[in-house]
Amino acid sequence: MVIKTNIENWLTDEFPSDRLTWQKGLPTFHPESAEEASRLIKLAIKHAQPLYLNGFGNNIDPVGEKFEHCLLVKTDRLNKLLEIAPEDFYVKAGGGYPLKELNKRLAENDLYFPHSSLPYVGSVGGAVAVGLSAELHDHDLPIKKYLISAEIVTADGEIITPGSVCFKSVSGYDIVKIFSPSWGLLGLVVSATFRVMPVSGELDFKAMKMREVNRKNFLAGLEENNTDTSAIYSRKIKNKFDPATVLPVV
Repeated sequence: MVIKTNIENWLTDEFPSDRLTWQKGLPTFHPESAEEASRLIKLAIKHAQPLYLNGFGNNIDPVGEKFEHCLLVKTDRLNKLLEIAPEDFYVKAGGGYPLKELNKRLAENDLYFPHSSLPYVGSVGGAVAVGLSAELHDHDLPIKKYLISAEIVTADGEIITPGSVCFKSVSGYDIVKIFSPSWGLLGLVVSATFRVMPVSGELDFKAMKMREVNRKNFLAGLEENNTDTSAIYSRKIKNKFDPATVLPVV
């Protein structure tokens, strides 16, 4: 297969051989750092190779003809718990760290993160990318409410760290929120930092229920015939972050 030969050639020249695997016949890259993800994206742009950021692959199973020309990118090796700051009430985890595991580690420091208790089986980065949300007493409770900082490799291969762990930083639009939800169309979430709370606050979230993860509603905002104001801005943001369309809508 031509695509297999081409991908293997230019990846082998740049990365250790174990970074590329074949899953269900599809080439799959496993970055182990933001720098590797950055180099991959820049090479993909150079070789006009479309990427599909797959995370854990729990929400969309990449099979079928529409994925045959894509190079999948998995975050399974970005799976470390990077920092717990009990005094400053935040936790930082790699994009491939299982979301459900957070509260097990936070409990050791008498801390709690509401969305870690939801029945979501994906990663931290995946939860950010799909805009994981819950309902509590008829109120929306999106995960981005607690997202305060992230390390992201954008669709042009740049590494950015929007947000701050401070309780109050600069005024203005919080750009880190753009990536939740983004469904892997703006860049790769290498790590995410969330505001957490004392474990005593867990009781306040007992009635919390997870909302359905729905990709179709998000993608509707990227359709050219959608003239809704928010849809127009969504397309502008997509074009700004991904001018080479290295992360196409699949």
